[in-house]
Amino acid sequence: MTWGQVTATIYGFIRDAKYTQAIRLLEEQLHLLPDSQAALSLLGYCHYFAGDYVAAASMYSKLVGMHATEEKYRLYHAQSLYKAGMLVDAHKACMTIEGKHNDIKNLQACIRYDEGDFAGSRFLLEQIADESFDAMINLGCCLYKDGDYQGAYAKFSDAMNALGFQPDLAYNKALCLYSLRHSDSALKNLEDIFEYGVREHPELGVGSHMEGMEPFTVGNSQTLKDSALVEAFNLKAGIEYNSGNIEAAKGALFEMPPRAEEELDPVTLHNQALMNMDTEPTSGFRKLNFLLQNPPFPPELSGNLLLLYCKPSHAFLDLAADLIAEHSNTIFKSISQDLYDFVNAMILTQTSQEDAYLKFNELASHHTEVLRHLTKQMEDTRVSCYQDTQKRALADYSDALEKYIPVVMAMAKIFWDKENYTQVGRIFHQSADLCSEHPIWRLNVAHTFFMQGNKYQEAIHYYQPLVTKSGGDTLSVPAIVLANLCVSYIMTSQNEEAEDLMRKIEKDEERAQYENPERQNLHLCIVNLVIGTLYCAKQNFEFGVSRIIRSLEPCSKKLETDTWFYAKRCFLALLDNLAKQMIVLKDTTYADLDNFLEEADKCGKTILIQHSSTDLQGTTSLSQAHAGTVSLSYEARIIKRMFLKLRE
Repeated sequence: MTWGQVTATIYGFIRDAKYTQAIRLLEEQLHLLPDSQAALSLLGYCHYFAGDYVAAASMYSKLVGMHATEEKYRLYHAQSLYKAGMLVDAHKACMTIEGKHNDIKNLQACIRYDEGDFAGSRFLLEQIADESFDAMINLGCCLYKDGDYQGAYAKFSDAMNALGFQPDLAYNKALCLYSLRHSDSALKNLEDIFEYGVREHPELGVGSHMEGMEPFTVGNSQTLKDSALVEAFNLKAGIEYNSGNIEAAKGALFEMPPRAEEELDPVTLHNQALMNMDTEPTSGFRKLNFLLQNPPFPPELSGNLLLLYCKPSHAFLDLAADLIAEHSNTIFKSISQDLYDFVNAMILTQTSQEDAYLKFNELASHHTEVLRHLTKQMEDTRVSCYQDTQKRALADYSDALEKYIPVVMAMAKIFWDKENYTQVGRIFHQSADLCSEHPIWRLNVAHTFFMQGNKYQEAIHYYQPLVTKSGGDTLSVPAIVLANLCVSYIMTSQNEEAEDLMRKIEKDEERAQYENPERQNLHLCIVNLVIGTLYCAKQNFEFGVSRIIRSLEPCSKKLETDTWFYAKRCFLALLDNLAKQMIVLKDTTYADLDNFLEEADKCGKTILIQHSSTDLQGTTSLSQAHAGTVSLSYEARIIKRMFLKLRE
């Protein structure tokens, strides 16, 4: 193959954006002209667009040495160093270029921007922004970083008006709109990016994920980078997530061009972990910790990881303390003082709840002052004719309230864990003037009234609106809310209302099952479990156990680790009362228990139950138990054997 044939083939690869193949062919055929300026230039170009900026810098360094008078090679060398993150070397390379033309100033501005010198970057860009669209766009980035979202939006719009539609500019505009609290307008800009990507680049496979299909990847090609689809889908996911539309957020990530996990960028990996934490916590923590150990990562990572560690459902407070100790410099730069104080107070609850409460109280006072100031600001904006000002003031208040609510809940939890529900109620009462319309506050107030045992009517007052707001779809309401509401109805002699609600839940589950046969619906199961537990607690075991057995039919669909845990508690309480000869069961109840436990034995062979060092019998080593884990089937047999012994 002659050098002419090689270059022709290489240009074909470049035209098709197959830079890796071009590099491979060049390296194989470089012996034809080992010192060729053209060969080194092509290698530098291909390495640059393949994303291997270090290799590109090496090629251009050789060209600078061979052709010292060629200023373009010095510029390409400096650009490659900058892209490789070698900012000091890139700055030195810029200083060797004699001409101070716009490209050099723009590159120097980019270097200063990445170094955190936003004022210096902006100073350089303002000198050339009228002459260079690249400089205009970069100036928009500086304005965005300074918090001037309106000014940044104007720069990006001017650039797009002159250059035509470009996905990266459309994304920048959407980001500015989102920061200005115009989420709907931001989503419209993102839709333009999606439509453009689907139309112009069908090979990127937007929305091509389907259940059951063999997974594939489009890789991290230059085409994908230019399309801005990854950034756009991540922004859409963030907007939906912050709006509370978790399923829509997950859907945005699912529609993204498919890539293997090892090919994912840090933002996508972070968002995947965050948005699937409720169903895949182990995988989520693994991804977040991987990012933490492999910078660069999104600045929100540290704060999100700390909050997840402090979440009651996880309660990894020791890990939160370790994270602060091991990554103190990173954390201090990336999280606010309020968040740092909150996490420290959460960690302190392990050793001194009194001191932790005092810290929470100080933090709550600070948030209260901020909220009252923002309340006055909102009242002042009501006379303003600018809707944007009013929206911004309302959004600022909502953001401040979201920071205050966790502090109130953390204070209340200290007394909740001590079962001092009266004090919990006092804490909620103190925050009522600011939080009374917040759904989390109202939900926890309802739980507090419910747990006091003599305030079921007050609990109904707070539970009922949560069901009403569902628009008739009871399955969108947390199951525990429905269960507690039914119990509250029963305890206040409103049995008809409880039965009506349960019939509504049953109809909704039948409809949901018809629409999606694979969906597991446990709302009615949980309601019956709670009601059955209530009757067992009141020593009416006959009715309570029958309700529990009914709630778990059919076992193949309703039995799982959590539902079995609550059913098992009632069975063990019944066994305790039988052993003490405090009650006597009918033969029909024994028969129902035998049949149910036999069915549980059949269905529970693959359902594992975690235990501490001992099992139900108090032994530490049985053939089926290993590392503190046994099957549901094993437990069902043990409980059945206990009933048989007591019946003898």
